[in-house]
Amino acid sequence: MIFLYILCGLYFLGMLFILVYSLAQGHLLLHFFKARKEWNATPRKTPENWPKVTVQLPVFNELYVVERLIESAARLNYSKELLEIQILDDSTDQTVELIQEKIKEFPEVNFSYVHRTNRQGFKAGALREGLETASGEFIAIFDADFVPDPDFLIKTIPFFSNEKIGMVQTRWTHLNRDYSILTRLQAFALDAHFFIEQMGRNQQGAFINFNGTGGIWRKSCIQDAGNWHDDTLTEDLDLSYRAQRKGWKFVYRPEIESPAELPPVMSAIKSQQFRWTKGGAECAVKHANAVSHEKHPFQVKFHAFAHLFNSTIFIAVLLTSLSSLGVWWAGELGLIPDFFVKLSGLFLIGFVLIAGVYLVSFFYAKKGSSKAVFGVIWQLPLFLSVSMGLALHNAQAVWEGLTGKKSPFIRTPKFNLESGKVGLARNKYLLHKMPLTTWFEAILAVVFWGMVYLAFRESNFLFLPFHFLLAFGYTLVFATSFKSYGLGR
Repeated sequence: MIFLYILCGLYFLGMLFILVYSLAQGHLLLHFFKARKEWNATPRKTPENWPKVTVQLPVFNELYVVERLIESAARLNYSKELLEIQILDDSTDQTVELIQEKIKEFPEVNFSYVHRTNRQGFKAGALREGLETASGEFIAIFDADFVPDPDFLIKTIPFFSNEKIGMVQTRWTHLNRDYSILTRLQAFALDAHFFIEQMGRNQQGAFINFNGTGGIWRKSCIQDAGNWHDDTLTEDLDLSYRAQRKGWKFVYRPEIESPAELPPVMSAIKSQQFRWTKGGAECAVKHANAVSHEKHPFQVKFHAFAHLFNSTIFIAVLLTSLSSLGVWWAGELGLIPDFFVKLSGLFLIGFVLIAGVYLVSFFYAKKGSSKAVFGVIWQLPLFLSVSMGLALHNAQAVWEGLTGKKSPFIRTPKFNLESGKVGLARNKYLLHKMPLTTWFEAILAVVFWGMVYLAFRESNFLFLPFHFLLAFGYTLVFATSFKSYGLGR
């Protein structure tokens, strides 16, 4: 019986965490609606004298996208005398020669090429080293898979009229949204972040984050906050919190778009997800205690904790899903009161609230088109299912981040499939080593399909929606992982 109590306790703790997280998301949704009415009123004053700007392009072995990046950066609509473009290159392959040849095509552009051979500090180290020689008062940053809007600087610089504004973040859009189911689902998730979360937090003065790219900083803000640190895998989130904790204000502008590529294969998605979730957990360890002791309004602290610990939801989903097996069996055998089992099902309302957030962001991204109605019918449940199917993989990343286990910065492979230069399977940067967790995903898929079968056999459908989404999600994640790790071999 003690084991049963522990099992039920784990289930309720997991579902309670998910419920609290969903309430935080619901609160952000309310502020998103307020932000929609107010964001046009944000002060924007065209500067009398445009400042000098440095655009930093950190790259590492980017054969397929670096030419596109350089071309788009060269097209930035800004005075050539006031624009410096730093290419911070840590590459160890032909990308080095490719960059040097490409920049020769733009003699009128002030390109500054910085090549490192030690890759110390990874991306954070490259940005830090570039900042030492950057001549701009403002620092714009674009990752290799981005295609900057030519008017990016003209649109963002005016929002720095207030001297306390330290960073302006723009909204990512997706070059290959419709390439596959996987890219559609990633766009589905990112749209919720860039509409609901970023707008909802920014509207109420809560902490928001620079997203690592597609944003522009005041150089003095970076320096005042302690420059780029490389002790977490999400240097962008870390610097964001250090800067805002020192009193700097951030601005988020959803109407300014920064197009980028989405990873089209599961191995690349997992690599990116691992870095994001582990880095988020590392930042939680680094900043949560300090934020709790600083003077901030309650709702700012509440959303800071929800923000910093949001990746922990994958641990909660994993624990809840596994413990739900025991709760179902205990209820079926009459070992726990019937009302207890039904009460446990009520906690699933948290998933309903989370689904509502993604539903609103989807319709807002699609501008309420009729096609959106048909799209959301299958994309919303599929997104929830795949998110649950990634719980094991991401829970491992979060646990490592919370417990202090260090790992190197693994870049996400870029593809540029639209160019037709290289097929998916011929990409030399594909990851081929399949992690052990992938096989456990297959096992969990079998387990939860078994629970779906038992639900019908015993006519006990309390957990059926939950277990079906888990079964389908783990199946899809395993199948796409198995396929993608074998590509190009």
